[in-house]
Amino acid sequence: MLARYRYRIEPTAVQREALSRTFGCARVVFNDALRCREEARAAGQALSSAEVQRRVITAAKTTEHRVWLSEVASVALVQSVQDSHRAYRDFFDSLSGKRRGRRVGKPRFKSGKDHRQTFRLTRNGFRLRPGGRLYLAKIGDVAVRWLRDLPCEPSSVTIIREPDGCYHASFVVEVEPTPLPLVERESGVDLGVTRLATIACTGGTRRDVVNPRHLARAQRELTRAQRALARKVKGSSNREKARRVVALRHGKVARARRDVHHKLALELVRDNQAVYVEDLNIAGMVRNRRLARAVQDAGWGQFVQLLKQKAERHGRAVHTVSRWLPSSKTCSVCGNRMAIMPLSIRHWTCPGCAVAHDRDFNAARNILAAGRAERSNACGAEVRPPFGGRRASKQEALHSRVGNPREWRARQMVTNNEAESRYEIHVDGRLAGFLEYRDVGGVLALVHTEVDDAYAGQGLGGKLAKFALDDVKARDVKISPLCPFVAKYIDKHPEYRVTIR
Repeated sequence: MLARYRYRIEPTAVQREALSRTFGCARVVFNDALRCREEARAAGQALSSAEVQRRVITAAKTTEHRVWLSEVASVALVQSVQDSHRAYRDFFDSLSGKRRGRRVGKPRFKSGKDHRQTFRLTRNGFRLRPGGRLYLAKIGDVAVRWLRDLPCEPSSVTIIREPDGCYHASFVVEVEPTPLPLVERESGVDLGVTRLATIACTGGTRRDVVNPRHLARAQRELTRAQRALARKVKGSSNREKARRVVALRHGKVARARRDVHHKLALELVRDNQAVYVEDLNIAGMVRNRRLARAVQDAGWGQFVQLLKQKAERHGRAVHTVSRWLPSSKTCSVCGNRMAIMPLSIRHWTCPGCAVAHDRDFNAARNILAAGRAERSNACGAEVRPPFGGRRASKQEALHSRVGNPREWRARQMVTNNEAESRYEIHVDGRLAGFLEYRDVGGVLALVHTEVDDAYAGQGLGGKLAKFALDDVKARDVKISPLCPFVAKYIDKHPEYRVTIR
């Protein structure tokens, strides 16, 4: 498997000027490659990656306005063109459905005002000297702070200039997996703001990890530094000094947060054979202006990413549980589910079994149970944890072709409350959306609905609406849509108007 080893480098003043030229030339070539592809598309031409590279590097060096491209290593320019090609490929694969996950945006031009600059060199553009120095083509031997040895010969190196003015070299190396001895312990992790993580283990033990709140603790110093920056004249040397002070503060916060995440992730991987976490919609959470700073300060996304990387290297398993699992408001003892559970309620008592729950620990136990149930399914399909005897009563296959062939499947779930109806739709075995209705005086009223952003614009809402309306029509009951895609589907199909209240 591939891994990155990052080290601090200390270039001289002359080398810093050469690095700045290389950063600038790599950025210009990347932008020229994007512009070349856009012009070819507007003209109806199809250009290969080799032709784009010839135009923006080989041919451009012979022109007067790009002759200075010869002053830097051609390896960095070629890799910059490859980056632009990869950006377009990811964009088109995302549009066609070949690439899963969140939609990838159209490639954008790089700005010289971005204070973080990078370029990449392959093996013919750098060399490790016997004395410990790093040779970079057309730059020279650069001093490196070697904190640990490289496990093998690196295949490439990325030179990075951070906003605070520090330089780093990031090597890509091949490392051998180091499996850890098998253990029987498994854990469910509930990530939060008050506590960074609440961990529930199979043995019934609990562990709370305090949230260090690195950004909150440094907020006073950051505020002073940012106010000092705002008072400086734009374009002056004093403003650049003040900007570096702010960048240094932010860099210190980021390094402290990353250190905590590395240590916690490694500890979880060493102590557990499998770790279960929620598939949180972090991008949606940060849209809440009251929670955005606290959510970003916790760094859940970085922690989960590190957890998966370390688990892969050490032979452990990390499974994500659906974000729509009502882990906080479902009793982990009897399976009773509360109708509502505001964030202000941190402790609650289950009306079904009279057991007092801590909100976070109860959620961690539910995540552990759901994750173990899903992992035990050999077919890889979505399996609901056995909360209160909840089971699937009806399944209907939906066949659709959107982008790549995918398996669409809808199902109606039976909950503990007979007055509730829940309709789910799955894509390739993963929960992609749901509708929840409650019977109020013979009329089904909408309680909650959600559709995964990854499947937006693929007709999923219409398929889910049809499945729910077919069931409602067969039961001869009325429905109060209160849902955009259900109401839109009824407008397009008049035969379902008889189901409206």
